[in-house]
Amino acid sequence: MPSLLKLYKNAYTGLSKETWYLSLVILINRSGTMVIPFMSMYATQRLGFSIGQAGFIMSFFGLGAIIGAFAGGKITDLIGYHKVQLFALFAGGIMFIVVGYLTTYVSLCIGILILSIVNESFRPANSSAVAAYSLPENRTRSYSLNRLAINLGWAFGGTIGGFLAGRNYHALFLVDGLTNISAGILLMFVLKERKVVNIGTAKSTQEAKPIVFSAYDDKKYLRFIGLTVLFAFCFFQMFTLLPVFYKTHLNLSENEIGLLMAVNGLLVAFIEMVLVYHLEQKKSPLKFISYGVWLVAISYLLYNLFEGGLLLALISVLIITAGEMLSMPFMNTYWISRSNDNNRGQYAALYSMSWATSQVAAPSIGGWIADDYSFNTLFWVLFIVASIAGFGYLKLTSRSV
Repeated sequence: MPSLLKLYKNAYTGLSKETWYLSLVILINRSGTMVIPFMSMYATQRLGFSIGQAGFIMSFFGLGAIIGAFAGGKITDLIGYHKVQLFALFAGGIMFIVVGYLTTYVSLCIGILILSIVNESFRPANSSAVAAYSLPENRTRSYSLNRLAINLGWAFGGTIGGFLAGRNYHALFLVDGLTNISAGILLMFVLKERKVVNIGTAKSTQEAKPIVFSAYDDKKYLRFIGLTVLFAFCFFQMFTLLPVFYKTHLNLSENEIGLLMAVNGLLVAFIEMVLVYHLEQKKSPLKFISYGVWLVAISYLLYNLFEGGLLLALISVLIITAGEMLSMPFMNTYWISRSNDNNRGQYAALYSMSWATSQVAAPSIGGWIADDYSFNTLFWVLFIVASIAGFGYLKLTSRSV
């Protein structure tokens, strides 16, 4: 037990106070993250739209995320990450509240698009802020602390969201909006933009920085982005169509679905930092990424191999969570290692855009497959795509450029 406590202490030691403040802001912001995982259920159960229509609505969120990530990265390099984060939190909070009053198909698609553009501009700015407040030797842990805050907030928000969704869907939008605004107020008071950015890389696991001015000229990084689109397409099904599958095929209640989301968040929050502390500096980040992506592939395969209810869903969530903890922290390590303080917004934007692209593809293509074929077909597709992505990341380790 003492050695375990020492391991936890070491995992959290050496991070700057600004990194902790930033994580507190994220914790408050993500504690209100209730709308997105329940949006498909809201559209189908409350508004009466089809699964395909719900998937199309979520695709507008993904389209807005692409635009928001691109614009957020560009503007971050121009005016700084602090102003962009403040705008995204305040404006995003207002938009969450507004979207809660939209009930027609067209108005909801437009509202979700605008909300996403504003809200997702936060991501590249936030990624740049984490880099600015950290040192090369603890940068992976700084991102993991950020993810810890995200997942603690996600666990809390998922639990409360499931409770609210079973009673009043409109409350989800109101609470999400108010937490965004609260996070913006806190950020305004506790953090100021750092003028001098620490740059450099840790010795063993970091990739050598390519000699390019623009992220869009970094060919190896563009291959990495393409693979991330494939992986994110699979991973996002957990928050878009899996809740519908849980409800319609496994007969789980909203409370049970919320608890499954909470399990994912809590495990990441309590295990990932220690896992990263133990693994960083040991292998190339790309190898850990490939292992994690393969675990995500297995998590979807389970639904086609076994029958069950809550227990089957829980086992699958445990496996996909393990894959998430192995892959995502080292994805951040990889992209930051190939950037510098002049183009970090571009690298962050491309990384955010890869996830945003999948937010378009995941619900629309996934919804089409589930609607026109079956969820079993969808799970086979996800298993194959994630497996291919895992091999792609592993092969990328052998490429020098």
